[in-house]
Amino acid sequence: MSAALDDTGHGGSDATTPPPVVSDSRTLGRALKDLHDGFFHSELWLHLGWQDIKQRYRRSLLGPLWITVATAVTAIAMGLLYSQLFHMDLKTFLPYVTLGFIFWNFIQTSILEGAVVFSANEGLIKQIPAPLSVHVYRLVWRQLIIWLHNIVIYLVILIIFPQPIGWSVLLIFPAMVLLVLNSVWVSFVFGILSTRFRDIGQLLTTMVQLVFFMTPIIWSAESLKHSEGSNSERVKLVEINPMFHYLEITRGPLLGEHVAFYHWGIVIGCTVVGWLMMLAVMTKFRARVPYWV
Repeated sequence: MSAALDDTGHGGSDATTPPPVVSDSRTLGRALKDLHDGFFHSELWLHLGWQDIKQRYRRSLLGPLWITVATAVTAIAMGLLYSQLFHMDLKTFLPYVTLGFIFWNFIQTSILEGAVVFSANEGLIKQIPAPLSVHVYRLVWRQLIIWLHNIVIYLVILIIFPQPIGWSVLLIFPAMVLLVLNSVWVSFVFGILSTRFRDIGQLLTTMVQLVFFMTPIIWSAESLKHSEGSNSERVKLVEINPMFHYLEITRGPLLGEHVAFYHWGIVIGCTVVGWLMMLAVMTKFRARVPYWV
């Protein structure tokens, strides 16, 4: 027997049917909750990050110290070579180059490993119901461990070639906070987009190599200003490069140099824009990552 019809001609039983459930997976609230919940899963990402380091150098003689050895050999070799090519004083140029490599390695790895942070953890994402941010925090924590290994190189060089360091060295702490915040948004944005468009990882590898030579790591921006003048086109090109400002706020305090405020302003501005971009990408695509990987 057919169901009774109401005044509109439709079945009257719809009054007891519950409304359809509307998913909130693509909302800003869920994105923020992912960041919050992932951060408080600290035991998980702290353990996984440390295990990554141990696994990478498992059964090697020096273990994680190979991180320090490899960076030290590269920085010292480049410092000795380019100090002769550019006629720079080794006492000041070697710490400059060493810190440049240490901080550049942090930035470079955050970009390149951030691009594969989700695709590389496909198994964990599909098997463990944990927030996506856990994998990003794991990556950033691993980068901090490597940075702590590498900064020992600078401390040794500082003993050999003392630098006039004052209270401004404390600015390294807010500088590292900004570097970590940028590492988070870079990993999220490139990591999510790369799960959908795998070519992004290859493009980033090429771009990072190009930016390396455009950034004053093995050459000095000050020497360029002295040789060509502060208003030259090449100097302006250096100033446009955001990586230059990131290195200035991190390397400058450890060299005892005064860091102009505009460097901090540009880095803070990039951080704010980056986090807004991250929240937008997370809001729209976060729920699709498990399907894309």
